[in-house]
Amino acid sequence: MGSGGWSRRRFVGALAGGAAAAALPACDDAPAPASPTTPAVPEPSASSSRGARRPSGPRPLYLGTYTSAEGGGKGIGLATYDAATGRITGTGTLTGVDDPSYLAIHPDRHTLYAVNEREDGAVTAVRLSDRKVLGSRSTGGAAPCHLSVHPGGRWLFSADYGSGSVAVHPIGASGALGERTDLVRHTRPAPGPGQEGPHAHQIFTSPDGGHVLAVDLGTDTVYTYRLDEKAGTLTEAAQARTRPGAGPRHLTFHPGGRYAYLANEVDNTVAVCSYDPASGRVKVGAPQSTGTGPGTNYPAQILVTPNGRYAFLANRGDNSLTRYAVEADGARLRLLDTVPVGGDFPRQIAFSPEGTLLFAANQKSGTVTVFRVDETSGALGRAGEPFPSPVAVCALPL
Repeated sequence: MGSGGWSRRRFVGALAGGAAAAALPACDDAPAPASPTTPAVPEPSASSSRGARRPSGPRPLYLGTYTSAEGGGKGIGLATYDAATGRITGTGTLTGVDDPSYLAIHPDRHTLYAVNEREDGAVTAVRLSDRKVLGSRSTGGAAPCHLSVHPGGRWLFSADYGSGSVAVHPIGASGALGERTDLVRHTRPAPGPGQEGPHAHQIFTSPDGGHVLAVDLGTDTVYTYRLDEKAGTLTEAAQARTRPGAGPRHLTFHPGGRYAYLANEVDNTVAVCSYDPASGRVKVGAPQSTGTGPGTNYPAQILVTPNGRYAFLANRGDNSLTRYAVEADGARLRLLDTVPVGGDFPRQIAFSPEGTLLFAANQKSGTVTVFRVDETSGALGRAGEPFPSPVAVCALPL
């Protein structure tokens, strides 16, 4: 993805043609969920009791799609899931949001944010209590594909794949977005082999809260920024290069905060990275196998279990999930096995807040599959039947 001369939009369009077009009822057909009054569930520690954290009753699930793709959705998919069984039930569609391919939640869980992955990129805020769209703001770039909220809840970050830029927007007391306060384009280093330019693919805050990290597939680089929390501006602090042509896509941290794991889309590898909280410097380790063999694979997203013992990688070409054992307090990954994902082209994966379930959004089959995660062994077990969701590119369980 993003190599040769392809734009992200053309590549997505080519993939989406065969996607299932399962329809959900209009959002007016289902009641709005109760507005949460507490912050999002914090990342649990390895020693906390799994049983004590297990919620009861249906939990919200939001689904991202491409509204402009053939067979795509009509907006943000609305559903619930059973935390014990993993069963998903559709409850409607929130219309009025174009190409919401990636979703994020505010720490107070009152507002949902979506990218609008179009040539004229934008980000949109939705109030969850009544599902009111609070408006959209331009990112200043093209084809935003990822966004995240700063832990303080005052800033929204977004990554523009098409223009290789990252943006910052202020978040008001209502959850609505203000005008962009910064836009940084990745002009250096030069694009990697086969790339025509930078392609920012992810942006998020480091676990220590001291830095903002951006992963760029086109320049083979992880950028570290410092955020001015008053002005909403980014200042570059460091760069970490992968090997040329790796095509880094997604970085996730071990709970300990000193190591992270990088999924490289183009050369079908993963890498263990070290992180220095004081300087924000990231050091990328040697490439490791995804366990998928010699075929084209396009690894997508990598996750680490809340107890820090296992990592899972979504493999789009292989249609599988790779399981790794995490060793040496996060400093080492050991390949264990791969498990069929039960769908076609798993674009994104996500844990339930407690880490007991793993959701896979399968773009080409238009389905979401759910797995139970064994805390002790890291083994994955299918939970129910695949849930139909048009051109499923993101699943956000709360």
